[in-house]
Amino acid sequence: MIDYVFPLYRPPAEANSVIIQATYGCSHNGCTFCSMYKSKKYETRDIQELYREIDILAATHPDATKIFLADGDALSLNNEYLIQLLSYLNKAFVRLRRVSVYATAQNLLQKSEEELLQLQRHKLKLLYFGIETGNENLLKKINKGVNADQIIKALNKASNTDIKTSVTVILGLGGDEYTKEHIQDTAKLINQTRLTYLSTLQLGLDNDVKERFYKGFENFTMLNDAQVLQEQERLLSLLNPLNKIIFRSNHASNALHLSGTLPKDKNRLLQELKTALKMGESAFVPPSLRGF
Repeated sequence: MIDYVFPLYRPPAEANSVIIQATYGCSHNGCTFCSMYKSKKYETRDIQELYREIDILAATHPDATKIFLADGDALSLNNEYLIQLLSYLNKAFVRLRRVSVYATAQNLLQKSEEELLQLQRHKLKLLYFGIETGNENLLKKINKGVNADQIIKALNKASNTDIKTSVTVILGLGGDEYTKEHIQDTAKLINQTRLTYLSTLQLGLDNDVKERFYKGFENFTMLNDAQVLQEQERLLSLLNPLNKIIFRSNHASNALHLSGTLPKDKNRLLQELKTALKMGESAFVPPSLRGF
């Protein structure tokens, strides 16, 4: 029996992964739109305690091939700790193919490429990374803690070491006032990186973060579904990736689900958006079936 400390989050793609809670909370924990770890204090767990939990999980899930290291950004752990943890995981789970984590630009910038290569060789293969926006003004307003150039440097550092990146962009993040800058600068940022996966979701704010989020703006007006899909259309039209990117817009928050590979499916995706916008609300996922 593993006593996880809740709330506990993992990406949708990790639904069948074994979860190891290597840290509690998030080392940055300052993004104004995010409520995931506001009730937790960041803490590194004792590695001997983790070993005991790994032994239990390896006994109950002997055929596991994927592991997700929680909480918010386990990549904040120093390399010595991470190498010890990954080595133990590789011994305990004999079929292990991939370890993944949430990661921030701060995490990646603090590590050298050689350190990331060491982690990759120990099967850290995938990072989940929130770009949110490429606009400098919005990055400051949401207290992301890094600028666009740092995000680009961090993502390319990961790709240089063959660690895959699954990144997210938040549509509607700039509201009505900053919609143009948000999309233009986000596309510009993505076009300077080598991502593996790209996902978009729609802005949704829990009640406990609304006041903090709105405080960063003089007059924030939330976009409606049609306006968000117009942002989606502009973003896709401006994307000219350096490599093949698997694109998804199928988060529970999305008004329209899209999937494809960029740049190959760019025209098809744009046509699907144009058709949905012409049809209006009848083509959108009903709000009652969505979540954030």
